Amino acid sequence: MTQIIKKEYDLENRTAEFGENIIRFCRTLKLDIITTPLVSQIVRSATSVGANYMEANGASSKKDFSNKIFICKKEIQETKHWLRMLAVNLEDRKVEIRVLWKEAQELTLIFSKIASSTKKG
Repeated sequence: MTQIIKKEYDLENRTAEFGENIIRFCRTLKLDIITTPLVSQIVRSATSVGANYMEANGASSKKDFSNKIFICKKEIQETKHWLRMLAVNLEDRKVEIRVLWKEAQELTLIFSKIASSTKKG
């Protein structure tokens, strides 16, 4: 039970696992003229979320923290876009892509809440 709770609330770990899951998924794809650029884009945006969250945690100021959180939000939203593009082109993988998209949506909501809280505070 502790591991489940830790996963839900440990955002550093959760964003890292999200990036890892995107990488694992992309490694299973057959690369062609369509999927190659999509895979390149999604790997960059999905792994950037965790990297920017790590930077946010080491921020030198509240403004720096807020900026990094905003970047996390932008990157996770971009990742949702690339997932959508992959879903259109990989009909047989839509179920897997939907699971990844749902996690991306949850992270979007989390980063949106953090971003709005830092503006108020």
